[in-house]
Amino acid sequence: MNPASVMKLVTTLAGLELLGPAYRWKTEAYMDGPLRDGVLEGNLILKGYGDPKLTFEHFWLLLRALRDRGLREVRGDLVLDRSYFEAGPHDPSRFDAEPLRPYNVGPDALLVSFKSVSFQFVPEPERGAVLVLAQPRPEPLEIVSVLRLSGGPCGEWRDKVRAEFQTTSKLRALFTGEFPANCGERNWNVALLSHPEFVGGVFRQLWPELGGTLSGTVRDGTVPADAKLLYMHESPPLGEIVRDINKFSNNVMARQLYLTLGAEASRAPARYGKSLAAVRAWLAQKGLEFPELVIENGSGLSRQDRISAQHLAVLLAEAFRSPVMPEFAASMPLTAVDGTMRRRLKGEPVAGHAHIKTGTLADVRALAGYILDRNGHRHVVVMIVNHPNAHQAQAAMDALLRWVHGG
Repeated sequence: MNPASVMKLVTTLAGLELLGPAYRWKTEAYMDGPLRDGVLEGNLILKGYGDPKLTFEHFWLLLRALRDRGLREVRGDLVLDRSYFEAGPHDPSRFDAEPLRPYNVGPDALLVSFKSVSFQFVPEPERGAVLVLAQPRPEPLEIVSVLRLSGGPCGEWRDKVRAEFQTTSKLRALFTGEFPANCGERNWNVALLSHPEFVGGVFRQLWPELGGTLSGTVRDGTVPADAKLLYMHESPPLGEIVRDINKFSNNVMARQLYLTLGAEASRAPARYGKSLAAVRAWLAQKGLEFPELVIENGSGLSRQDRISAQHLAVLLAEAFRSPVMPEFAASMPLTAVDGTMRRRLKGEPVAGHAHIKTGTLADVRALAGYILDRNGHRHVVVMIVNHPNAHQAQAAMDALLRWVHGG
């Protein structure tokens, strides 16, 4: 059956066991010319290794570290080495014709801030207008807001805001329509630009703010053999990364981890085929054979993914005996507490007693995880629905969780 995002449990468990919870991704900065009195007579090269969480803040810290090491002026180009991943062409509109949605962002060896801009809407009652901010704000993004502040309930506020994004001749975001004052401040995340354009734009935003200058252009390339390493940034450990992947069902982070499995097992460049081979070899080492298993990209955002409910339950039982069980179980949403389960089963006896990963696609609803029953016994639970009416299955799924918890 198609498990939707529940497939992330396979990806994250394989990652924890094959790479270890202390695994960290690196991002390197090289120079291919001399650095004298703060001036680099050459190119600055950033080489990525697939860090899933090179956020805007972490990217700022990376650039701040370059300034601390004496770099101020780059006379050459900013070169982006993205060669560690070779995932093939990615069409963000292929899955559901929503290319600007962050969940459709493709993987990249030099992924910065999930390749997404977070637009923040700030009501200004004294002007009857709405201030629109952006973080990050890739250079030269222009924001035009003619939103009117309106009354009434917040409700589906996005339906009242019309957005037009232009990314060809110039980078421009235009917002029109109405924004309810009762909403307070709200955020809208949008995936703009290609990976190299986005990284270059964020660099051009932050580097001048740090007192730096760039004379050349931004382009793809690779690290020359004679280049000198100036700084290496490290990601948070995998034990923390898997929490973001599973609790918030982050698709691009799951893709990054999945490709990393292939690169570590079969050397770079990373490809999806290498990753699937690594997962199958890992299962075989555990004495498990799942002939129906199909993993397209590791995130579950796929129409091709397949696994049986029985085999997923077997894997969860195996995981409970794994040395990385604490990190794995804690990465799943806790019923009525956090992640994708934070609003479900509130005020009920099962609240806070089950770690459950959910999955949602058109015609698919799924859940899998662990439940502690009222007698202190822990159970594996898996339920997958593949049907045109799958969107009506939540009541049955919640009933299953209640029943198992009731012992």
